[in-house]
Amino acid sequence: MGLLDSVLGSVLNNNGQQGQAGAGLGGLIGMLASNPQLIQVATDMLANNGGQGGLGGLISKFEQAGLGDAIQSWIGSGPNQPVSGDQVTSALGAGTVSDIAAKLGLEPGDAASQLSHILPGLINHLTPEGQAPEQGLGNGEDLMGMLGSLLRQAR
Repeated sequence: MGLLDSVLGSVLNNNGQQGQAGAGLGGLIGMLASNPQLIQVATDMLANNGGQGGLGGLISKFEQAGLGDAIQSWIGSGPNQPVSGDQVTSALGAGTVSDIAAKLGLEPGDAASQLSHILPGLINHLTPEGQAPEQGLGNGEDLMGMLGSLLRQAR
């Protein structure tokens, strides 16, 4: 958990968000402050070695749920389309959202709502070139390192 602690320390100590990266991460930082397990859940979702099949798996699930335009907007360089908690549940499945909620100590609707708020910005910041990498975003450790870099830039 040392890497997770390091990233969370960067997030939680970054009170004076400055610059563009900091402003975009503001919502993520606030949610992490109230529920630090959320970053681990999100990392598990986006990691190649996670339960959702990484970014490619999430793209596929969102496309199958009719939300392909939304997730592509998060990857692309334009504005991020919002999604609701219900749409996240539709894409991921109620069972998956219930499992995530249990890890976070929340009701499924609350967990889905939090995911609907952090996934667009998180995916946007992890795909700065406006394209999903063919090999995905990497494993969990790679993602934590990327998040740490983003958060240091936000200082």
